[in-house]
Amino acid sequence: MKLLVGILLCSLVLGVSSQRWLTFLKEAGQGTRDMWRAYSDMREANYKNSDKYFHARGNYDAARRGPGGAWAAKVISDARENSQRITDLFKFGNSGHGAEDSKADQAANKWGRSGKDPNHFRPAGLPSKY
Repeated sequence: MKLLVGILLCSLVLGVSSQRWLTFLKEAGQGTRDMWRAYSDMREANYKNSDKYFHARGNYDAARRGPGGAWAAKVISDARENSQRITDLFKFGNSGHGAEDSKADQAANKWGRSGKDPNHFRPAGLPSKY
């Protein structure tokens, strides 16, 4: 429901035509799949210090789809980091635990969305499959 309201507001604010609407939605769906693929690969690889690489790669792949993909990448990345802050608050209290990691994740997300090479964050020895 929130996604639908967000898309509706985007169309009103940006004046997206009906033809561009379909393109935007298609890009957003493809970008969501790109983000899911990066997350799945990260879980499968289970490789130490590869988190930032997969953040950057998911955002990079999604943003290359177009404005809809970049929008989906930002929404998903922000939701992930915000939900992580909430769960950290319950686990650790207001200790600031994970705040720096969250900032680093967001920097990697922004790096990828801006079109910069995600391999900047690639850890040595990560299998070439990823």
